[in-house]
Amino acid sequence: MEQKKKKKNDLSRLFEIAGEKKGLLIISGILSAGSAAGMLVPFLSVYQILGELLKNASDLSAVDSQFMIRWGWIALLGLLAGLLLLYASIIFSHVAAFRILYGIKMGLARHIGKLPLGYLNSTATGKVKKNLEQDVDKVELFIAHTIPDLVGAGATVVLMFAVFFCLNGWMAAVVVLAFILSMIMQASMMFGKGAEGTMKAYFDSLERIHASAIQYVRGIPVVKIFGQTVHSFKQFNNELYEYRDWAVRYCDRFENGMAIFTVVLNSFLTFILPIGLLILSNDSQNTAFALVYLFFIIMVPGASAPLFKFTMLASGTREIFEGVSRLDQIYREEPVREAAAPRRPQGFDVTFENVSFGYENKEEATRVEALSEISFTARGGQITALVGPSGSGKSTVANLIPRFFDVNQGRIKIGGADIREIRVEDLMNTVAFVFQDTFLFYDTLFENIRVGNPEATEEEVYAAARAAQCHDFIQNLPDGYQTLIGEGGVFLSGGEEQRVSVARAILKNAPILVLDEATAFADPENEYKMQLALKELIRNKTVIMIAHRLSSIKNADQIIVLDNGKINQIGRHEELTAKEGLYQRMWNAYTSAYDWTLSIGGIKA
Repeated sequence: MEQKKKKKNDLSRLFEIAGEKKGLLIISGILSAGSAAGMLVPFLSVYQILGELLKNASDLSAVDSQFMIRWGWIALLGLLAGLLLLYASIIFSHVAAFRILYGIKMGLARHIGKLPLGYLNSTATGKVKKNLEQDVDKVELFIAHTIPDLVGAGATVVLMFAVFFCLNGWMAAVVVLAFILSMIMQASMMFGKGAEGTMKAYFDSLERIHASAIQYVRGIPVVKIFGQTVHSFKQFNNELYEYRDWAVRYCDRFENGMAIFTVVLNSFLTFILPIGLLILSNDSQNTAFALVYLFFIIMVPGASAPLFKFTMLASGTREIFEGVSRLDQIYREEPVREAAAPRRPQGFDVTFENVSFGYENKEEATRVEALSEISFTARGGQITALVGPSGSGKSTVANLIPRFFDVNQGRIKIGGADIREIRVEDLMNTVAFVFQDTFLFYDTLFENIRVGNPEATEEEVYAAARAAQCHDFIQNLPDGYQTLIGEGGVFLSGGEEQRVSVARAILKNAPILVLDEATAFADPENEYKMQLALKELIRNKTVIMIAHRLSSIKNADQIIVLDNGKINQIGRHEELTAKEGLYQRMWNAYTSAYDWTLSIGGIKA
């Protein structure tokens, strides 16, 4: 049962994917088989020429030269036809492969876009990158090269052994026996349980290296500042050593088997020589058998070439199997569920009703409670601020509103409708998010702003940029709004990036706005501009604001103080500072920070 299941997950799954362009692949397979037949024509020519030479061995002047020249031309034409058919086969297989490749990558991108944010938070960026690039490319390798090669090699083997058995069954049987022995050894090496575990360890190791490499590159400034080497980044260093150890174990595991396999594969001639000599010794004048014997001596070493190709295909196919299984793991991840009977919110109040939530790690089977029985209402047209110590649950509350995660208990409502009953697309259009860590795409500033509304006109983009107080600095860039951002382009300051993010949110014009400390990177000179931008952004909206600078939320309509995932206090700034509690202590610590000075040897700096 397990074997059957595995077969479905591996080879059947690959052919299921390839079957999307079945017509092109069938044509490619037929052409590949025709190519194999064409490639064998020169051997047939050799057989005919040898026959003519043996027939006139006693008097070579009697050899029919026209006959030999004719078969020479046939050999050349057969070879050319085989090459042309192989070229056509590869064209058809590549057309099918790249069409399927496009479909897989687009399908994966759409599926990942529908997954909860928790999947991406718990999955290393390097792993996702490898899945989308290398693992998908392995499917292209299978379809574009492996399928036509398998058909071609298979056709070559079938035709060759058909000829062998027609000429002499005993010698053909000996070659088949050696062939089967080699195949069994190859299959046990490449497809056994040990091989499957080794390939899984290989892929796991590669994914960890990708993840660690990305972290290491991002941490290069720290490594250089402290004068460290790669050994200082222990995770990346350990992953490299682990991969090295895996590669050594892999070679050790297959070393003896591969050596025996190669020896047997190249020993076909050794097997048939004694058989042929034994038969020939009984009838040394048998010219017909002598011709067959010579043909076997010439052809049999060539029979090992298709088998070597099978070896390469088998090892590559094992790797492709593992890559496809990892793509299927992504497809098995449940996307955010759509409501069977969608509802529309009747207003834009955001209400939390006894909400509890915990972060789960499926691989380690652990769960960390982040929120416990949270209840509050953020009124439309008002500002609700979330404050509290680090790790108190502020960002978690904000991330639950657009369903980046789904609550474990309780309900979150927008306009009286449970957000799980609102279409995901409608929910995304209802909520805008300005993150503390802004992400800009490698694209023009114009397109980065238009992310907020892909249908926006140029004037609407410019208006949003002016409202976000970023029009002036964009105009001063080399290419204005067409300036590229990121590698190969320009890099913006943290405050400038945040204002671009605010411009996106203004362009989106969603009725509910979540701000994650939107002024975090603003310097004193630009903070006033940020405040003007935010004033434009929050007008007539339901605003939920995560605040670290308590001075920024003094005028909030409601302040919710979180501590250890629970609501500690709720009220306005004046109320909360007037009574003893967590908010008062936070406010006193915040204001006293302004009196802090740095001094060296009693001299204030």
